[in-house]
Amino acid sequence: MFKKFSQEDVSAQNQVKASVQRKIRQSIAEEYPGLEPVLDDLIPKKSPLIVVKCQNHLNLVVVNNVPLFFNIRDDPNVMKKFQVDRGAIKFVLSGANIMCPGLTSPGGVLDEEVLEDTPVAIMAEGKQHALAIGYTKMSAKDIKNVNKGIGVDNMHYLNDGLWKPWLSKLGRTVRYQLLWDILSEE
Repeated sequence: MFKKFSQEDVSAQNQVKASVQRKIRQSIAEEYPGLEPVLDDLIPKKSPLIVVKCQNHLNLVVVNNVPLFFNIRDDPNVMKKFQVDRGAIKFVLSGANIMCPGLTSPGGVLDEEVLEDTPVAIMAEGKQHALAIGYTKMSAKDIKNVNKGIGVDNMHYLNDGLWKPWLSKLGRTVRYQLLWDILSEE
């Protein structure tokens, strides 16, 4: 989804009025209660909040020219999670699709209830944060039973085309800290 993300994928950008901004902030606070203490830093009340509408029913929430959140099909529900083993991390971060053996080997974890074409967050063995988001190509049961081929299409991963234009605005220290937090051992 974001591997080759560019300005051509953007269909509209709108600065939202204060009432809509409050609703977005409230929705984010409800969805991610751990962000509430830093929400004023992430989305300052006086800063303009822009909703960027993109192809495939994707919306980005942008503050100070930095995309902070996105949702697909107006549904910000928490995704089911799959976990890949340590050996798959470098491939996932290069944009590769998630192969079945990386999900079924020791270190991999599947949510057995996930069906085909379901969005999932891709976690990594020993890591706290998701490193990618994708859509399942087969059900979790099929991934486990077949154990061959692509299990999840990698749609967005750390440092892909969505990240790159805005990473420079974060500053070197913040970039390295963010990537370190995601990739380092707990």
